Amino acid sequence: MNDYLVKAYAFNGTVRIYAATTTKLVEEARKIHQSYPAASAAFGRLLTTSLIMGAMYSEDQSLTIRVDGNGPIGKMITKVDAHGHVKGTLENPQVHYSYKDKLAVGMVVGNQGYIHVTKDLKIRDVFTSSSEIQTGEIAEDFTYYFAKSEQIPSSVGLGVLVNENNEVFASGGFILQVMPGVKEDTITQIEENISSMKPISELINDGKTPEEIIQEITKGDHEFVEEMPLSYQCDCSKERFENGLSTLDIKELDSMIDDLEPIEVTCDFCKTHYHFSIDEIKAIKKNKEEK
Repeated sequence: MNDYLVKAYAFNGTVRIYAATTTKLVEEARKIHQSYPAASAAFGRLLTTSLIMGAMYSEDQSLTIRVDGNGPIGKMITKVDAHGHVKGTLENPQVHYSYKDKLAVGMVVGNQGYIHVTKDLKIRDVFTSSSEIQTGEIAEDFTYYFAKSEQIPSSVGLGVLVNENNEVFASGGFILQVMPGVKEDTITQIEENISSMKPISELINDGKTPEEIIQEITKGDHEFVEEMPLSYQCDCSKERFENGLSTLDIKELDSMIDDLEPIEVTCDFCKTHYHFSIDEIKAIKKNKEEK
């Protein structure tokens, strides 16, 4: 199954639901960052959440999401647009904890710290909203974020399964948000439906589609309004890194030239390596001096 997201309105338009399957892109991210199982699960949950949140925006708007907990995984950062493209990085990908047969995501993320969501809506300045990490399990933390920072009562369900070969074989999630005018008995029904569901990772592993996950939540009282393909996609380029080198001062560029060695820079998001020869560094310096 290819990764994709669906959006639906339910219960006479008083609830909106986004559901996604993200198995392939989370496995791609695992390979890029060489993450261990619990780190893969934590990062996969954040990538899934980020993609769903990105789908809440439009056109050229984008989000940068940072989870900064006190666990050994350190900072996790994702960048997502409104068209289903995400990239991300994590500070310490090679950490792992588990208890019994469950990956200990909360232990690697930590139960103290903050979530920061920076929104670039292409209107004036970007702005950031934040909330405290509650458990480190990601789903609970973003449920709290929506309630506190955006004042939107929400339910977030996420799951990632990793096999004995450290490969991601099931990943996905949903975000449900109630709108003004929702009835109390509707909220009660939703809570009962969600509590009776299997974990999201098991549903995905069983072959359930995003549409079928929404069916589980609403028991049929919904209308699909959008479908979007999802992918892990980095937009780095040598030109972008060249622009970054051009921001260095002349002394730093001179030091690189004096070393008589080409330099290599690596993208944090996709691990692509870019090489700059001494002549290229000299050209960057010359252009900077001319400006």
